[in-house]
Amino acid sequence: MNYTELIGFIAAVLTTAAFLPQVYKTWKTKDVSSLSLPMLVIFFIGITMWLVYGFLMHSPSMIFANSITIVSSFLLMYFKIKYRKH
Repeated sequence: MNYTELIGFIAAVLTTAAFLPQVYKTWKTKDVSSLSLPMLVIFFIGITMWLVYGFLMHSPSMIFANSITIVSSFLLMYFKIKYRKH
């Protein structure tokens, strides 16, 4: 592994880990009032495009980070829809 990918993996772990507490907190509290569904949808599309880009560039760090972040952002969108007040 070259230094560029090592830096990418460190960045991937940090940025992905930073997103996980929000998913956990939302799951535990079921409070989605501060989450914006349009922002989550746009973010999900962007992360999906970064994942495709990672595959096209053969970048393991981008594939790793964006695969996990896609799941996290999907869960937040799911929680936003499931726990919204009618």
